[in-house]
Amino acid sequence: VQLQASGGGLVQPGGSLRLSCAASGRIRSIKTMRWYRQAPTKERELVATITNDGVPTYADSVKGRFTISRDNAKNTVYLQMNSLKPEDTAVYYCYVRIAIYNYWGQGTQVTVSS
Repeated sequence: VQLQASGGGLVQPGGSLRLSCAASGRIRSIKTMRWYRQAPTKERELVATITNDGVPTYADSVKGRFTISRDNAKNTVYLQMNSLKPEDTAVYYCYVRIAIYNYWGQGTQVTVSS
């Protein structure tokens, strides 16, 4: 199984970006899908989770600004990020759990700066 993340880039404060992460390979059923991020000199933190039933949860720092969603037919998870702040700058990683196995994407850089 491979994960391909895309959608990162440079955006001004207050702007928006949409991240995508597509899983490919021998996939039967994806359970949990998540987005993490890691800023320079900081530990990786969980940003958002969506269950296989489509129930989302968010870190307090992004509630009301970010929306996680998934397309099970495409094995893809999305992260819509609105009202971006400089402190959202980080490398964003997607994660999926399939059966008992964990898979990570390669990371996509998000930079929020004027």
